[in-house]
Amino acid sequence: MEYIQLNKEEINRELFRYFIRRQNVTKCWRKEEEGWVIRNAPFTDNWSEEDYGVLIDCLRRTDAAGGFVYGAFCENRLKGFVSVEPELFGGEHRYLDLSSIHVSEDMRGQGIGKALFLSAKQWAKENGAKKLYISAHSAVETQQFYRAMGCVEAEEYNQKHVEAEPYDCQLECSLLSS
Repeated sequence: MEYIQLNKEEINRELFRYFIRRQNVTKCWRKEEEGWVIRNAPFTDNWSEEDYGVLIDCLRRTDAAGGFVYGAFCENRLKGFVSVEPELFGGEHRYLDLSSIHVSEDMRGQGIGKALFLSAKQWAKENGAKKLYISAHSAVETQQFYRAMGCVEAEEYNQKHVEAEPYDCQLECSLLSS
């Protein structure tokens, strides 16, 4: 596996030619009055061409603004990526936003996500953050990954994320011990 920081000129639809987004979800975490519970919520998450277009635009904007876009390549094929936005927010919490992290379906379970996440943490710490903020998919498997990376429920919710993805879990990861 080769890990490379990407720039906006490299981020295009061809980059994702061998990337498989598919995720079969059966159970998700939901925040209800009694607290966090697991609910049946079966669906298949898979990006459309329109979704790829939005993603490409977002990643290009992240790079152009001075953020972090980092890819994992196997045999010159993108198999994972992560992005962190450059703007600090959250007052004393000093968050930077982990805006995306994905591993191709055919490469999951091989440590790529962990390597990408650790790179994002390092970049965020070097850029003044105390914590990484994650608006994370609520699928049980996705949440297991984030918990294994040391994430906990965010002390301060970013309302922009809550409004955009009301079923996401709002998480944070401390950078102080990294």
